[in-house]
Amino acid sequence: MILVFKKLFDKELLAWYFITLKLKETIEANLCKPQAKPIARPIPLGLYKSNPLLKPALTPQPLPPPPLDSPWIISILEKLEQGRQYEASSPWETQSIYRVPKSLRDVDQTAYTPKILSLGPYHLGRRRFRSMDRHKWRSLYHALDRTKHDIRHYLDAARFLEDRARSCYEAPISISSDAFVESLVLDSIFTLELFRCDTRKGFLDLRYSPKDPIFGDCNIILSLKSDMIMLENQLPLFVLDRFLALQLGDKYSGSALVVQLALRFFDDLGFNNEHLPSDPNYNAGSSEALHCLDVIHHSLVPRRKSDRKSASCPRRSSLYQLLARAVNFALTWPCSGDFGLPKPPVEKIGIRLIRCVAELREAGIKFRRNRKSDRFWDIKFKDGVLYIPRLIIDGGTKSRFLNLIAFEQCHLECGNQITSYFSFMDDLIDSEVDVGYLHDKGIIDHGLGSNGAVADMFNRLCREVVIDPNDCYLSELSEQVNRYYNKKWNTWRASLTHTYLSNPWAIISLIAAVVLLLLTAAQTFYAVYGYYKPN
Repeated sequence: MILVFKKLFDKELLAWYFITLKLKETIEANLCKPQAKPIARPIPLGLYKSNPLLKPALTPQPLPPPPLDSPWIISILEKLEQGRQYEASSPWETQSIYRVPKSLRDVDQTAYTPKILSLGPYHLGRRRFRSMDRHKWRSLYHALDRTKHDIRHYLDAARFLEDRARSCYEAPISISSDAFVESLVLDSIFTLELFRCDTRKGFLDLRYSPKDPIFGDCNIILSLKSDMIMLENQLPLFVLDRFLALQLGDKYSGSALVVQLALRFFDDLGFNNEHLPSDPNYNAGSSEALHCLDVIHHSLVPRRKSDRKSASCPRRSSLYQLLARAVNFALTWPCSGDFGLPKPPVEKIGIRLIRCVAELREAGIKFRRNRKSDRFWDIKFKDGVLYIPRLIIDGGTKSRFLNLIAFEQCHLECGNQITSYFSFMDDLIDSEVDVGYLHDKGIIDHGLGSNGAVADMFNRLCREVVIDPNDCYLSELSEQVNRYYNKKWNTWRASLTHTYLSNPWAIISLIAAVVLLLLTAAQTFYAVYGYYKPN
């Protein structure tokens, strides 16, 4: 047995010996062959760091830097110089008339595009506005003939204000200097003529014919007003102020007359600005307002002088806040999280501020019209009652408020109260049932034909709008409503009220059921009592 095992063991050793010998001959034969020079391929730095078996000799050698006169380096230096010039010019510091962002325009193409009147350079020269351009030239001639002024005085004033006016527009203005100055004079004089013709006295003073196709037609004037409050259809207010001073005298320069004319002109569009004249802290001067849309925004959400002076920096939109907090998190990341330090706060974009009307009613929350305030955004919550001022909605409401929301999204200093209000109302209104209930309570008064159209309007107003709930003036009120909603007792009480106390017959049925239950309980008691104590 031992001899057999020994022979087998020797055979295995012999086999391994021959295999090793054959492998050695093969390797030596390959080494003796001439080898082609290997192509040097750079090894990724990440692969070298993750694989410690790679030898340092195999690491890629750094490539020599490209020469300074190479086309690539020259193009990069040119782009850096353009960035330096753009940073030095700081055009965003003076911008106030913006192009509507594409994300907002895609929601409603018609809400931001003027229909019959073009003001400013954004829509200048389009064919659809040529018929109104003829009336602009007619009004300019009428104004010069009435005042006996030379057109060169207005051209010189516009030339002096050209650079300042160009800086108010967001997109680069490619039209020539002469065309820009001409459009400033033509559009500004036409706007001032409309402002001053809005009253009967002004109409008589300007001596227009009662049958004038523009100044004598109320329907055309109403359509012009809708176009004049669009974000892309604005003129700088200081230009209007300068031309009005040329017409009336230098004593009116820098006054609030242009603002008052604009407020009176747009008064019948449904914007409530009756509180402005009685507000002593509100500066309605043209030095504060930027353009007509900003004047309307002031009238809806007045900003006080003390607030502007005390603000060390303009309010940033939630997108800028997100970027700033992301950078802050990246800089402080090694010192946060696991080390016990607080993490940067997270934005709550896309979260509903509040539940819809139908759900809030199930929790016992009531809705009442706030008759103590005429400002539609002045919402209060007290003792389970949500007080909301009346809002009047017509066919042009959607376009007006969409432009105001777009202005708040683009301009960093005007706040976000209108956007916050409509975001709040968008959360409240999910269907035509919610609109019908608010209409019955006198909160929403509309003439759109159906409650579904109103619900669709609210659901579209804040689509593609970026808003931070923490930066919303209704966030604290929403938290109070949500706390009230989350209390189970309020839900149970509301369910009892809706089920058994909603109408007189239900109340009578409930009383009858309670009396029957008491009588049954008494009968059962006396039956059991008589069984144990028959006497």
